[in-house]
Amino acid sequence: MKVLIQRVKKAAVDIEGKNYSSIEKGILALVGIEKGDTLEQVEKLARKIVNLRIFSDENDKMNRSLIDVQGEMLIVSQFTLCGDCRKGTRPSFDKSAPPDAANELYEKFIDFVNSYDIKTSTGKFAAMMEVSLINDGPVTFMLEA
Repeated sequence: MKVLIQRVKKAAVDIEGKNYSSIEKGILALVGIEKGDTLEQVEKLARKIVNLRIFSDENDKMNRSLIDVQGEMLIVSQFTLCGDCRKGTRPSFDKSAPPDAANELYEKFIDFVNSYDIKTSTGKFAAMMEVSLINDGPVTFMLEA
């Protein structure tokens, strides 16, 4: 499992030219599910992300978590995170989980984040989406399980 997170001032998902979801201050999480990923890994990364101290305190130090700042999270499925570009010029997606398994773990990730009382919005699994954001920093981290 790979999750690319970006601290944002706001972010949104549009589908077919219409707003599907949006958030204000918080985290945009792009989630890639790989073959062999487990529910335990999903839960661990959800817990890690909501508690990761990437927001500034009164001294402008990264000391506050998403929970601390009462931020929001926009969670978007992103199977291309699992792409392997080491050989040739066309990515291989052999490591990506099959759609049914990926969607099940993606939905569980959303449930785990929601269990922390985080205001959560999502993309639409397997849809063509336009994701827009205003980076805050920019602050970007890749987490893997």
